Amino acid sequence: MTKVVHFELPADDPDRAIAFYETVFGWKIDKWGGPMDYWLVEAGDPDEPGINGAIGRRGEMNATGMTIGVASVDDFVDRIIAAGGKIVMPKMAIPGIGYSALYEDTEGNIVGIMQDDPTAQ
Repeated sequence: MTKVVHFELPADDPDRAIAFYETVFGWKIDKWGGPMDYWLVEAGDPDEPGINGAIGRRGEMNATGMTIGVASVDDFVDRIIAAGGKIVMPKMAIPGIGYSALYEDTEGNIVGIMQDDPTAQ
């Protein structure tokens, strides 16, 4: 079984979007220390069901997205292709976090898959 593990929201004005989500939903949002304008979102109590995500500057991120946690990116790439999907970003390492890829489903939706692996380089 898999589950959605991350969402992303693009924003023309990230500060405005952050203020909106903090005010309306009480989300905790902090700047990520990486190379792009990206803010990590804690969207609820960690003891309750739900997912966390991020807000990114539109242009670096252009669509609302989701990422599905999988046991093996390689295995799921094969499944995606066999079911009629296309890989639009091949497997890549996210150092210290894991491996990721993006696919396009049969309806044209772009979705991420993520394999946890803290040893990824």
